[in-house]
Amino acid sequence: MHRYRRTALVAAAYLGTFLASLDISIVNVALPTLQTALATDMAGLQWVVNAYALCLSACMLSAGPLGDRHGHKRIWLLGVALFTAGSLLCALAASLPLLLAGRAVQGVAGALLIPGAMPILSHAFPDPRERAHVIGGWSAFSALALILGPLLGGMLLESRGWQSIFLINLPLGLLAMSLGAWGITERRYREEAALDRAGQVLSIVWLGALTYGLIALGSNDAPAWPPLAAALLAFLAFLAVEARAPRPLLPLQLFRERSFALVNLASLVLGFAGYSSLFFFSLYLQQIQGWAAGASGWRMLPQFAAMGIVSLGFGRLSRHVPLRRLMLGGYLLAGLALLATATLAPRTPYAIVGTLFGLLGVALGLAVPATGLLAMASVGSERGAMASAIMNALRQAGMTLGVAVLGSVMSMRAAAMLERAGHVAALAAGFQLAMLLAGLACLAVALPLYWLPSK
Repeated sequence: MHRYRRTALVAAAYLGTFLASLDISIVNVALPTLQTALATDMAGLQWVVNAYALCLSACMLSAGPLGDRHGHKRIWLLGVALFTAGSLLCALAASLPLLLAGRAVQGVAGALLIPGAMPILSHAFPDPRERAHVIGGWSAFSALALILGPLLGGMLLESRGWQSIFLINLPLGLLAMSLGAWGITERRYREEAALDRAGQVLSIVWLGALTYGLIALGSNDAPAWPPLAAALLAFLAFLAVEARAPRPLLPLQLFRERSFALVNLASLVLGFAGYSSLFFFSLYLQQIQGWAAGASGWRMLPQFAAMGIVSLGFGRLSRHVPLRRLMLGGYLLAGLALLATATLAPRTPYAIVGTLFGLLGVALGLAVPATGLLAMASVGSERGAMASAIMNALRQAGMTLGVAVLGSVMSMRAAAMLERAGHVAALAAGFQLAMLLAGLACLAVALPLYWLPSK
C-alpha cells in the first residue's frame, strides 16, 4: 500500500474512533443545558445518554460479521455517514424525541466505527511491531477524545449553544469519510460471515425494554412492570436463540470458563459504576455546586487525564505486576473512590472533589486495560478478538444500566428529600446515595477477582 494512502487510512480510523468516543463524554457536560432547553426531567436526561450507549452496546457485536459480509471499508464508511447524519439530526432537534432519535443513530454508527477500525488497521499493518504501534495510537486517540469531550463541550456551550456540540461532528465526519474513501482498501470474508439477525434484534429489544423499565422506576410517567416483564421474556428468548444459532452473536459456551465469566461480570460492573459516573459528576458540578458548563468541563479533567496517563504507562507496569493484581487494585480503588464521592456536599472544596475524580481516573486506567487483557487471555488467542468485543459490549451495556438504575435511585431519593430539604440539598442526597451504591458494586465484584489466575 502506498505510504500516503496508508497515512490517510490511519488518520481516518483514528478520526472515526475519536468522533464516536467524543460523543460519550461531550454530551454529559451539556445535560443541565439540554434539560432547560428541551424542558425535560431526569428521565429525559437519562435517555439522552442511554439512547447512544444502548445502541452502541447492543449493535457492537454485529460490526465484525457485517464487515466480513459486505466489506469492512463499506461498513466503516457507512458508520461515518450515519454518525454525521445523526449529529445533524441532533443539532436540528427542537424536541426531546428528535434528539433521542439522533442519539440512537449516533449509537448505531459508533458500533460500526469503534470495532470496525481494528480489522482495517490490522490488515494495513501485517507486521506485528507496526501493528502494535498503530493500535496503541488508536487507543490513545480514544482516550484523548474522552479527555477533550468535557473541555470542548463546556467551551462550545458557553460560546455557541448546545447545538454546536453536535455540529462540530459534521466537518470532522466529512474529513474522515474523504480520508477513508481514498485510503482504505476494501476486503471481505464472505465464507466467514454469519450475521445473527434474530440475536441482534432480541439484544436490542431486551436491553431497551430493561433500560426503559429501570428509568420508569424513577419517574411517575409510566408503570415500570410492563417493560421489565417484556425485557425478561426477550432476554430468555435471546438466550434460547443464542444457544441454537450456528454462529451466535454472543457465544454462550465461552461463559462456561469461570475466568471469562468473572472478568466479563467485572466489565459490566465497571461500566455500571465507573463509566456512568460521568453522568452524575456533571449533574453534581452544575446543579449541586452551581458551576457553569465551561467551568464544569475543566473540573472533570482530573478523571480523564489520570485515566489517560495511567493507561499509557500500563504496558510497562504490567511487565512487573501480574494482571490479576492490577485489575484487583483498579476495582478496589474505584470502589473506594466512589464511596468517597458519596460524601461530597454542595460546598465541598474543589481540592477534595478533584482529588477524588483523579483517583477514580487512576482506578479506571488500571481496571480497563487489565480487564480487556484478562478477558482475551481466558479464552485463548484464537478467540481473543471475540472475547474483547464481548467485554467492550458488556461494559457499554453496564454504563447504560448504571445511568438507568442509579439515575432512578437519585431521582427517587431527591423526591423523597424535597419534603424536608431544599432542591439542592435533595439533589445532593440523591447523588450521594447513587455513588454509595456504585462504590459498593465495585467492591463487591472486586472480591472474587483475587482468585483469578495470575497470568
